[in-house]
Formats: sequence, C-alpha cells, structure tokens
Amino acid sequence: MTTTTVNISPFDPMTAPDSQKLAVGQLLADAYAFAYPDDPPLLPEKEALSLTHLTPGERAEHFVIWDGLMAKAWGSLSFDTTQNLHVAHARLFVHPRCRREGLATALRGELEQVARREGRSTVTFGTSSRAPAGEAFAQQLHAQPALPMKVSRLDIPSVSQELLRAWQVRPANDPYTLHVWTRIPEAHLERMADMMMVMNTAPKGDLDMEDWVITPEMIRAWEGMIAEAGEVRYLMAVEDSRSGQLDGYTEVFWDAERSALVYQGATAVRPAARGLGLGKWLKAAMLRHVQEHCPGARWIRTNNANVNEAMLGINVSMGFEPWAQFTEWQLKLPQ
Repeated sequence: MTTTTVNISPFDPMTAPDSQKLAVGQLLADAYAFAYPDDPPLLPEKEALSLTHLTPGERAEHFVIWDGLMAKAWGSLSFDTTQNLHVAHARLFVHPRCRREGLATALRGELEQVARREGRSTVTFGTSSRAPAGEAFAQQLHAQPALPMKVSRLDIPSVSQELLRAWQVRPANDPYTLHVWTRIPEAHLERMADMMMVMNTAPKGDLDMEDWVITPEMIRAWEGMIAEAGEVRYLMAVEDSRSGQLDGYTEVFWDAERSALVYQGATAVRPAARGLGLGKWLKAAMLRHVQEHCPGARWIRTNNANVNEAMLGINVSMGFEPWAQFTEWQLKLPQ
C-alpha cells in the first residue's frame, strides 16, 4: 500500500458548488461501473442530486478526499434523530484508480469520529460480492456480517405467462381490491404508512436495530425525492374491502434513462393475511404492469435475506436466479 498524505475535507451537498457535487457523482458512477460493468451506467448528475436527499428526522455528514477537481474518495454517515438513536449507516467509496492508498481507512476514521460524537454505538454498511474490495475491508474492520442477503435477477421476457395468469386468479367473492399508484392518494396515506411498517417483520438477522416507525411525512418525502430524480415508483397494494385495511403491497423502481433494469423494492403481507395468495398476486400483477409500462425493461433485481424462505420461494418460482450476495455488516464501536 502506498503511503501518502491524505487531506480530508468536510463536504456539505446542500451548499457545495455544483462542480464539486458533480465530481462526487462521477466518483459514484465510476465505482458502480467498475463493480457492475454489464449494468446500465449510473448518471453522475443524478448521483450528485441524490447526495442532497434526506428524509424527515434524518441527518448526514459527508467527507471527500480531493485531487484537484477530482473526488478520489467519499464517505458519509447518516442517522435518524428520532428513532434507533444508537445506530448510524455508513457509505464509503474509493475511485477504482485510487485504491491501495489508505483512503478508505482515513475516511473510516472521520466517520467513526462523527458516530462517537453523535452517541452512535452501532454502525451498519453494505457490501456486494460483485465488489470484493468492500467485503475485504469489512473483514479488516472485524465487522459482523449481520444480515446476509441473496441478490436475484429475473429475465423478464422468459417469465411464464401461464404462471402469471394463474397467480392472478382470485376466488369468487374475493374481498380484496388491487390498487396501483405512483403517488399514494391522501385517503390511503395513513393506511399505507401502517402497511409499510409490516416490513419490520422481515428478517433482521443479527442487526442491533429496533422496529422503524414510518410516517406519512416520510412517504411524501420519499415520493418527492423519487420524482426529483426522474424515476418512477410503481406501488401496488391490496385493500380488504370489508375493513378498508391494506393487507399487502409491493413496489418497483424504474428509470427510463436506465430502462433495462428494474429494482424490486419491498414486498410485504400482514401476518394475519398470509396464506391467501396475496404475495403471489401482487408479484404477478406487478410484473405484468412492468411489461406494459416500462419500455425496454429486461431485468428485475431484488435482495432477500438468506433466511426469508417464503419470499425466496416465490421468486424462484417466478424464475429469479442468483446473481450476487449482498451483506449488511454491523460494526460495534468499543466504548
């Protein structure tokens, strides 16, 4: 490893010049292209914009290592100020041309200082098997692989249309109604926030994390950020017409400028409504919707905890195949 003097600068995306934000966006795009060369490339302008996105109650601090106008490395630590007050989430990227210069270690030290100042004893971060350097760095830190996840990919044209039709057949007098939204209607907003919190029942592995509370304000903030980024989020929810309660939902994210790739977000069914075929119905209906409303879409990619047998079973039946491994790591800061 080359030993060099590392000058780390605090970086505020809200006030930084556009040229600096774009330089960090270029770093993120270059790092992504190095790890995922077959994917549609990230757009530096959109990555720069994403640096400014915060949900209500969230704060973030950023640091950059510069070489003139080039961002050689960037790190951020984000944390909620109202819940899970012991946890912070880190992101750290080094430009592929600037590795083995001690930049990640230097940034790690800055992020740890912020975590300690904010009273955060647990720092989480994610790595992909497609970027082995990240996994090696996590092991060097003696972090705990708290939540291993399978990354699966679906070849959309190869999906059985007969299977999709079968999964969308509902019993006579079915009380459930299917909704599809890009923006959740005001009349359903509170109910959707309650529905989203069912994701707290998803496997957490060994993550030292309390259940999250989702608020209507958070949902509206997410919708605003998605729209600002030029993406589309399709959300499908099933409503029990007897009570008006939402008992299941699924969501996907699509960007026309990276049209080949669709990202599967959350899918959840209330525990009391499981075993009624709602998950298969939602997944099949959403795939049909993607085929009709996302021109150029070729792949759907999703993450599922290795132990989430129910969702993995649905995905395998649809035709999802293993693509990578994603790990959510946990680093406990010694007192």
